[in-house]
Parts: sequence; structure tokens; C-alpha cells
Amino acid sequence: MTKKQKQTLYRILLAALLLGAAIALEHLGMLDGLPWWGTLAAYLLPYGIIGWDVLWEAVEHIFHGQVFDENFLMAVASVAAFCVGEYPEAAAVMLLYQVGELFQSCAVGKSRKSIAAMMDIVPEYANLETPDGLSETDPDEVPVGSVIVVKPGERIPLDGVVLEGESLIDTAALTGESVPRRAVPGSELISGCVNGSGTLRVRTTKAYEDATVTRILELVENASSRKARVEGFITRFARYYTPIVTLCAVLLAVLPPLLLGKEWGEWIRRACIFLVVSCPCALVISVPLGFFGGIGAASRKGILVKGSNYLESLSKLSTLVFDKTGTLTKGEFKVSAVLPATGTEAELLELAAYGESYSNHPIAASVREAYGREPALGRVQTAREIAGQGVLAELEGQELLVGSARLLNERGVAFAPSKEAGTLVYVALGGVYRGVIVISDGLKDGAAEALRAVKAAGVDKTVMLSGDHRQAAEAVAKALGLDGVEAELLPQDKVNALEKLLATQPQGRTLGYVGDGLNDAPVLGRADVGLAMGSLGSDAAIEAADVVIMDDDLRKLPVAIRIACKTLRIVKQNIVFALSVKFLILILGALGLANMWLAVFGDVGVSVIAILNSMRTLRN
Repeated sequence: MTKKQKQTLYRILLAALLLGAAIALEHLGMLDGLPWWGTLAAYLLPYGIIGWDVLWEAVEHIFHGQVFDENFLMAVASVAAFCVGEYPEAAAVMLLYQVGELFQSCAVGKSRKSIAAMMDIVPEYANLETPDGLSETDPDEVPVGSVIVVKPGERIPLDGVVLEGESLIDTAALTGESVPRRAVPGSELISGCVNGSGTLRVRTTKAYEDATVTRILELVENASSRKARVEGFITRFARYYTPIVTLCAVLLAVLPPLLLGKEWGEWIRRACIFLVVSCPCALVISVPLGFFGGIGAASRKGILVKGSNYLESLSKLSTLVFDKTGTLTKGEFKVSAVLPATGTEAELLELAAYGESYSNHPIAASVREAYGREPALGRVQTAREIAGQGVLAELEGQELLVGSARLLNERGVAFAPSKEAGTLVYVALGGVYRGVIVISDGLKDGAAEALRAVKAAGVDKTVMLSGDHRQAAEAVAKALGLDGVEAELLPQDKVNALEKLLATQPQGRTLGYVGDGLNDAPVLGRADVGLAMGSLGSDAAIEAADVVIMDDDLRKLPVAIRIACKTLRIVKQNIVFALSVKFLILILGALGLANMWLAVFGDVGVSVIAILNSMRTLRN
């Protein structure tokens, strides 16, 4: 418990002791001989100890124009109860209200601790190499390109590349992965992870304000600003609800005595009960607490959710659309077949390697790797990469085409399309088709299992959008059991395809897009909820996506959906329960069938039950 929480607990215990003593003395008749103000003083003492801060905040808020809040309701109700002689009930109302507030404070603290592992990833210092040796320096003062040393057990302060040393890196705080990753010279390191048993020399590649750890923390801290529709509704509801019930309580206290000649004390007592029950804190606290718990539960699994509105969208998913390369497949391209139409395999591979010599695309890298030698770049006069199609180059005065079937069709080259499964790279030189190279990209581990679990979690339809040729895309779709596939799409085609799918969504349901975050930013942004996979350290993913799966495990997709569904289910339970109980006790109070103790249950009891229910979101 915090210091403030402990102080509140001590005040509660002292006030409870004094109130219990006053009730016992009155019950034994030991206060009968005192004047009315003596009995009042016996109850005002515990009331003042436990309620002075509530009264002060109510007055302070009135002067700041924030009249209608729970402090105001509790102050008016308890003071009015004293005025009509309900001394024990007046003090008990304030005591139990503070018990509920303490319970709420502890619950919020526990929810915050649920993401403490993620929030505790901020490194305190960096071991900066200087001419005089190592210097402990604040990470935000380390220039980009500096050399730092990360000792065993230390948290990596900045993103960088390993220069010397080998170690195992614990990424659990960011990804939820229990298996450490090996770091060797040339490996990229992500800030916020913990170094294992080896010492590493690292050259920094980003400033502290741009580092992965900083960006993630900003997103987690700002998550509360993106509210779900149901959360926004509760905020607006409380804004209008409190003044309305206050007016109703005033009318309940005044109209029957004035119009019907009823007893003032009885109707003021009923109005006090009405005010105590009407306090909206059960909703105002439990609903945001439920969403906060859901976000915290997701973060412990290595799933970064940028706001409660995205949890709400996840819970309503009807269609989940996937990118292929790097999302459903490993993105590790290997040449699996070289099929020349003329000449030898070696000649075809050489032509492809020269065509891909200036490209940084993963497929180009796999062709060069299979070629096994460095192309003599002087033989290639010009090279131009055509997005989504391939490379158009000039090799010793002849036009060289290396890419998709679309590239050859548009240049008027006659060829027979291959039926091989895999990514196909067609090659043509001087307008003559020379053959095709087949690139294989294996499915990710657990991809099929993840898609089955996604369906079990409530998603109706799974679709894949790919820029790859149709045979390769359909082979992946068949292996994974996808409901639909569209292939040979350019980046702008993916957006158009997504728009068509969005137009077919059932009312009240949402569409999610899952991509690697590097080249899918337009589609991630257009979907109802964009999910970036395997994006640890990817600025593009963190910026474009609404939900970031911090490692490369597709099996966390159904986990995210289940957390979202459970969170929304709990939030709705709280709303229905709180409103139902409060409405019932309000009616009973207005009819004179409820006492102040039942009113206290309608406020504090309902709040505690709703908060306990909200805390179940932490156990996902």
C-alpha cells in the first residue's frame, strides 16, 4: 500500500472504533442523560475524522465549478442525515464510502502493477565508452553512433548493433517470450531488454527519444486517452446523471411536504437515501478499471494495445485479413528450383542475379545468395525497380526483365506461365523468355493452429491479401484453411480489396488487418483495427498499427481477441448490475421501503462488487 492508502486505512480503523463505541453507548442507554448536542458530538467525532477530506473536496469543487460529483453527493446526504437525527447512519455512510474509496484505490494500484513489468523497462543509465574509460551516462545524453557496454544482468539502454561479445537476451518484458534470444556481433539489440551472462559492446543506432523502449512507454501511457465507445458513454452519462438525481432528491424532499402536507423529516430521510444510492462511482470507476485491466493483461502477454477503443474493436471482429509474406510465412526466401527455358540453370541464375544486383528486396537477396558470387556490376548499365512487378535492367545493351508474370506481359514477352508452387521469378533477356526461378517461403510455426484458434475465438472469416502470384498464394491459403485469398495485388490494390471487404461487414462487427507493419501501413490504418506482427523495434509498425504483437508468434492473435472479449463482457456485466441494483433501491427509497444501510449497500457494496469483477480482467 502507498503512504496515502495507509493513512486512509488508519483513519478508517480509528473512525470505526469511535463509531462502534458511540453506537454501543447509545444502545446501552449511556447517552440518554446528555443533551442533544452531546449525542451529536459523539457521532460527529468519527464523522469528522473519516469525512473531513470529502467535505473539503466537495466545497473546493463547488468553487471550481465542478459541483456534481460523488463528494458532493456524499457530503449533502450525510449532512442532511445529521439534520434529521440519523446520527449513526450519517457517520456510517461516510465511513463506508471511504472504505469503498480505499478499496478502489488499491484496485487501481493493482491494475497499474499489471503493466509494471512493461513500464519498468526504462534503463537508468548507459555505460558510455570514453577516452578515460566507461562512464555511467543518462541514456538521453548518449549521441547516436556512440559505443556503449552492456554488462551481464543490465538492461539495454538504447537500440544498437553488437560490435563485440555474445550473450542471451531476455526480451520477456517486451514480447512475453520466455526463451532468450542469442546476440552475436552484427545482431540488432532493442532497448528495454535484459542482457544475460555475456558482456556486449554495442554501437547505438537511435537517440533515446526515438528508441523502442521510449516509444512503447509513450504508447502505454497514452492508452487511457483512447476510450472505447462504452467508456465514453459512461463519462457522458455521469455528467448528466448526477445533476438529474440531485434535482430529483431535492424534489423528493420538498414537494410531498409542501403539496401533501407530509412530515419533512421522513421525506428528507428518503431524499438522503436517494442521494447515497445515486452516486455513480460504481460505473465511473469499474468501467475504466476493466479496460485498464484488459490492456495490462495484454501487455503481460507481449501484446501492446494502444487504447480501450481498440479492445472494443477486437471484441467485435468478424473478418480478419492477413498479409502473406512475413505474416503467415517466415519471410525467409530460398531458391528451391531453377527452370530454364533455354540454356543452363547456371546461366539462368546468373541472369537473375545480375537483374537483382541493385535491389534490396528479400527475394532479390535470395537469388543473389543462390548465385553465390558477386555480380560484376559494370555489366549492368541501368536498373529500375518497378513496385510490385520486379526489375527492369540493361545488361550489356540488352533489356533484362526479372520479376513477375505481369512484368513480362506488360513488356510483350511471350512465355508459358509456370504451375510451380512458390514465388515465381520470371527472367527474359532481349525480349526472349529464358526461364523461371522458384522461391520458397515456409509457413510460420503455429500458423495453422493460430488460425483455428482465431475462428474458435469468434472470427467468422479469414482472408489473405498478397502481392505474390496466384499459385503461391493459393497454396498458402489451402495449407492454412483460409476462407478467401486475393493475389497479385499492388499496394494500392490491397487498399481497394480491403474497402470491398469493409463494405460487406455485418452491422456492429469489425474488420482487422494483420501485417508486418513495414509495407502495410496504408492497409493497417484503413482497417477497423490494425495488428502488426513480429514488429519488435519496427517504428513503422508501432506507428501504423492499433495493436502490436511484440514478437513473431501468430498464436497471440487469438489471445488478444479472447482478452478483448472477456474485458467487454465484464464491463457490460458491471453496467447492467450497477444500474439494476441502483434503480431498484432508488425506487424502494422513494417509496419509503429502504433504509440508509440498504442505500450504503447500493453505493459502496455495488462499487466493491463491480471493482472486484473488473479485476478479473487482469487474470487473462
